[in-house]
Amino acid sequence: MSTIQLPENIIDSLSQVLQQLQQTLPPLKLEPDFSATAYKWQNKQLIPIHQPKKFHLDDLKGINRQKEKVIQNTLQFLHGLPANDILLTGSRGTGKSSIVRALLTQYESQGLRLIEIERDDLSDLPEIQKIIAHRPEKYIVYCDDLAFNAEDENYRSLKSVLDGSLQSGSNNFIIYATSNRRHLLPEFMHENTPIKKVDVPQYTELHPQEAIEEKISLSDRFGLWLSFYPMDQNLYLEIVEHYLTLAEMPFSDDVKAEALRWCQARGQRSGRAAYQFSKHWIGSEKLKNA
Repeated sequence: MSTIQLPENIIDSLSQVLQQLQQTLPPLKLEPDFSATAYKWQNKQLIPIHQPKKFHLDDLKGINRQKEKVIQNTLQFLHGLPANDILLTGSRGTGKSSIVRALLTQYESQGLRLIEIERDDLSDLPEIQKIIAHRPEKYIVYCDDLAFNAEDENYRSLKSVLDGSLQSGSNNFIIYATSNRRHLLPEFMHENTPIKKVDVPQYTELHPQEAIEEKISLSDRFGLWLSFYPMDQNLYLEIVEHYLTLAEMPFSDDVKAEALRWCQARGQRSGRAAYQFSKHWIGSEKLKNA
């Protein structure tokens, strides 16, 4: 039986059409790989992260009160006891996201798993719940830098999953979120000013207090709020010294002066700045001796 040989130009054209189809069609859904300890929610799928970056709770200095509360709540969750969703708010670089990631390092052997989700994908939370509903592990669904603009409707999905629907309250699913803002939805000055008769009628909110309550209620759905504050110079230097000690490097007056210049150039004293300086200093010193 003879085979039909297609002209080369037709084969090239078919190949281009297939490539275009692959770019426009959504990726095939794969069964989740539950052997991983961390996941990224992407394209409506749990994408496994088999070697997530390690963070350690002992490396987080100056936030002992916040660590104690997060650990306590997480242990309750791991033991199947009532536990709260957590909102961590405050200054940037103070350890909010590091605490959540360090929990995975500390408790993955006890069945803790982490799922990172972007703010724009929060409407998929019910779908995530369905995927992990019958898994024995305990999942923290983690959203970093959570905040919404005035037109964003994704916050309604989050409210529903946190507290407002009959399906919420899964015993193997909890939400931890970080934000630089205590109130996750913007509030405007006109919402707190009395309504006057001179206001344009068609643009006047008849019940402004209800609009304000709607915005505040999202934060209220988180059972536990933890605030993080800017650190002073001594704590910043203590963190730098900690990381240099782990690398078995001295913390001299010259290093201290360089660390202070580093944070001044960045305009902030924070755990993140201290960690970044430590990486810079350790790397540059070891490069000199390489």
